[in-house]
Amino acid sequence: MIASRLLPLLGIRYPILQGGMARVSRAALVAAVSEAGGLGIIGAGLMEPDELKDEIGKTRNLTSRPFGVNLILTAPLAEEKLAVVVREGVRVLTVGAGNAGPIVRKAEGADLAVIPVVASVSLAVRMERAGAAAVIAEGYESGGHVGELTTMALVAMVSRSVSIPVIAAGGIADGRGLASALMLGAEGVQMGTVFCTADECSVHERWKERIINAGDRDTIVTGRSTGHPVRIIRNRLARKLLDMEKRGGGPEEILRFGEGALERAVQGDVEEGSVMAGQISGLVGERKSAGKIIDDVMAEAQRTIRAVSERITEERR
Repeated sequence: MIASRLLPLLGIRYPILQGGMARVSRAALVAAVSEAGGLGIIGAGLMEPDELKDEIGKTRNLTSRPFGVNLILTAPLAEEKLAVVVREGVRVLTVGAGNAGPIVRKAEGADLAVIPVVASVSLAVRMERAGAAAVIAEGYESGGHVGELTTMALVAMVSRSVSIPVIAAGGIADGRGLASALMLGAEGVQMGTVFCTADECSVHERWKERIINAGDRDTIVTGRSTGHPVRIIRNRLARKLLDMEKRGGGPEEILRFGEGALERAVQGDVEEGSVMAGQISGLVGERKSAGKIIDDVMAEAQRTIRAVSERITEERR
């Protein structure tokens, strides 16, 4: 077993979180991940409060294991959705796209572990001071909204700068990634792209196939000029967005053009839709259940750690 403070904190068996991806992370996937020993997370970013309440209920009908909810601070009705999370007694809340300090303070007194997503050391330190239970250090390799630092650099620096548990995210899809994250000082990982391809994930089969068939250079970052860069699979939408930026299109024009693109991808339009996926897509080559993904990651991580330990021991003789 890989030791981690996250296990008792989150009530899980394995140090693996499933990313709370908007319009992607729904009850069936969330419950399957939690049942397999990880932490499933509902992507509440684009949900209405009543829809979130229903999704929590659906998840509870499928699993008695702990699960979490993800809030995007820039999405509408974030405070109302926080109230739903607290009322429904959800145990874990991950928070992205901004300073989660106010959310941490509003959750005080509730039996709720608030875990912000951070893209810099300074924000990680601020979140620890605010009372966060842990932080998710998410690197540039990730799918969806991205920062500037790579996962390897970010996790190493954040883990030396805070005393709360650090969860690595971005560019992790297998046991070698988990082992690497642990060596950098993380106590667990969050994975999103690989779980998009899980049997229990509700996105369209064409989305899953685009990830499975992707190569190492098949993702691209769009929307840099808007201040909200997003990594997606290369397609017609990506080319149009990049062309708009090259000709000097304004942020409002670009954001307006991208409205509804995520939903189109979820429904199967993988050319004009926003197929959010990380650079690790090139490593995801087959369909599996969520449970099989977790089992394989854990087994490979333990093999990798043992092999490296033996190699180092041998070299020191």
